[in-house]
Amino acid sequence: MSIQNCNKVISHHIQQEYCTNRPAYRQGKKLTAVKVYTVNNESQHLYIYGVPQVNLRKELKHLCSKYGDVVSVTKVSDVETEIFTECFHVLYKRIQSARIAKRLIDTRSFYGGILHVCYAPECESIEETRKKLVQRRRDVHNRLPK
Repeated sequence: MSIQNCNKVISHHIQQEYCTNRPAYRQGKKLTAVKVYTVNNESQHLYIYGVPQVNLRKELKHLCSKYGDVVSVTKVSDVETEIFTECFHVLYKRIQSARIAKRLIDTRSFYGGILHVCYAPECESIEETRKKLVQRRRDVHNRLPK
């Protein structure tokens, strides 16, 4: 699978500001940005921004593999990043692993840099999107009362 056609700046890759105007009873232990994901927005493809430029591919793969089976970790060269940082494309075998990894790796400190993780559904093939939607339909059907 080639990722040449998904390496452009897209609005959902930009990190949003934290929500500071929630009522105290709705605010969690840490500030977060408010963002809603649909089934089509989620993906087993992740972009990880903010990785320091000191050849950390192996360390990043080790970090990501804690949350599920990683198919590949590749450096994305033609994406705009902050100075002295890199962006990596991580492909998980299962979408559930990508969900967990996104939640737990986002805003994490990694070798002096703060990571920003976002889904990259534009990197999916048509077959991957089809499988994702079929799996979601199965999951919803299994959760419904019999």
